[in-house]
Amino acid sequence: MTCNVAFIGLGVMGYPMAGYISKGGHNVTVFNRTTSKAEKWTQEYKGKIAKTPAEAAMNAEYIFTCVGNDNDLKEVTFGENGAFKTIKKGSVYIDNTTASAKIAKEIYDYGKKNEFGSLDAPVSGGQAGAENGALTVMIGGDQAAFEKAKDKIECYSKKMKLLGGPGNGQLAKMVNQICIAGLVQGLSEGINFGMKAGLNMEDVIEVISKGAAQSWQMENRYKTMIDDKFDFGFAVDWMRKDLKIAMDEAKNNGSLLPVTELVDKFYGEVQGLGGNRWDTSSLIKRFRK
Repeated sequence: MTCNVAFIGLGVMGYPMAGYISKGGHNVTVFNRTTSKAEKWTQEYKGKIAKTPAEAAMNAEYIFTCVGNDNDLKEVTFGENGAFKTIKKGSVYIDNTTASAKIAKEIYDYGKKNEFGSLDAPVSGGQAGAENGALTVMIGGDQAAFEKAKDKIECYSKKMKLLGGPGNGQLAKMVNQICIAGLVQGLSEGINFGMKAGLNMEDVIEVISKGAAQSWQMENRYKTMIDDKFDFGFAVDWMRKDLKIAMDEAKNNGSLLPVTELVDKFYGEVQGLGGNRWDTSSLIKRFRK
């Protein structure tokens, strides 16, 4: 069934995600802080441009956001021209931002009081996953809101799951980033070791990627790590933002994250090399100073 959808935030992830919702046959209105990006989107996909998040949300049954962090999220939702100024009763708000569980719960509570559904639904799969409509979506919120929104979320995902109440989607994304941090460091050490030992690492990865060492990072990043190419993908700045959210949450729930904390410091060293916008696989650059 065709629905009116607002999509707020057309970054490297949001841009193709909104496109897949439009391709799914829905009436999409987009907002982006940089208007030229929204204009480019409407040339590529079917949809309309709004001047503010409030305007985008005005007639929408489903409102998606995909922005940078908690502060950006507050601005496009609770802000002076935010989506919550015009959101309709009975609509569903879906946030694809990687943010804190705290803000997810705040939005959920606000939705309850104002009679709209709310899902925190951060994604994983990177730019390639977004462009291929094959993201993994971790979702927190009510079953009723999930049932209403899931066919819209399916437009850009290959796997999604409701993981419990508000904030649980964000907590699951923290688990995701914790796991990635250790994997990328291990892969960096392995590739560096192999190259120092004189091995043909493409051949080595071809073999070991079919065994117990296999990971998404290994399959998708080994060639560019060997070739020293990092000007693409999920930026180090964003990874450090995500890891800080996880480390802050760990203080709340009493978890120990010794490896995550160490890898976060290593990413700080990569930033010191000028790698703020490099892909997360650039951890290997620390061995190539």
